[in-house]
Amino acid sequence: MDTPESPSSCQVFRKTVDLLAKPWTGQILWTLQEGPLRFNEIATRVTGIGEKVLSARLKELESQGLLARHVFPTTPVKVEYKLTCKGCGFQQVVEAITSWGSMIAEPGEKPD
Repeated sequence: MDTPESPSSCQVFRKTVDLLAKPWTGQILWTLQEGPLRFNEIATRVTGIGEKVLSARLKELESQGLLARHVFPTTPVKVEYKLTCKGCGFQQVVEAITSWGSMIAEPGEKPD
């Protein structure tokens, strides 16, 4: 069993932090918590992200197994993105970070 100090635990932690540290990744995962969305719906909700970056990030998250891309055979083609079971685990990460963050917040500090 891996302990927090074991090399494989460190590698998993580093890989996870590296993924979440990429710009927009957290916001995309958070936005998809609402349910399946089309590309333009995600772009509208994740304000400030460019289409190239959004496209690249969606492909990366799909390759990591965190979201699924579904193409509907319509004209024009409709593409929808939704979180997989692995991607839905992001909610637990948000809750854990929020809980820890409230413990380490400075006294009197108000959350954003």
